[in-house]
Amino acid sequence: MRTLTVSLTPHQAAMMESAVQSGGYASNSEIVRDALRLWEQREELRRLEITRLRQAYEEGKASGEGREIDMNRFLTDLKAEARTRG
Repeated sequence: MRTLTVSLTPHQAAMMESAVQSGGYASNSEIVRDALRLWEQREELRRLEITRLRQAYEEGKASGEGREIDMNRFLTDLKAEARTRG
């Protein structure tokens, strides 16, 4: 494994120390590895969401020319439809 030096705020250092002392983690390194796993998961979700949004954008562009709508009329119709559904 590679050793890195990381700077933490006093609050972060205290939180890590508390987590190790309480038995939640075996070491500071374990906490950092857990945090990095969570960061990797978040980044993967972000990549997937960006891909999904790009796909939706391309599908929207390919669906044809847009059209203008009267927002007030649209909302009135939508509310009427919701009332009929219960």
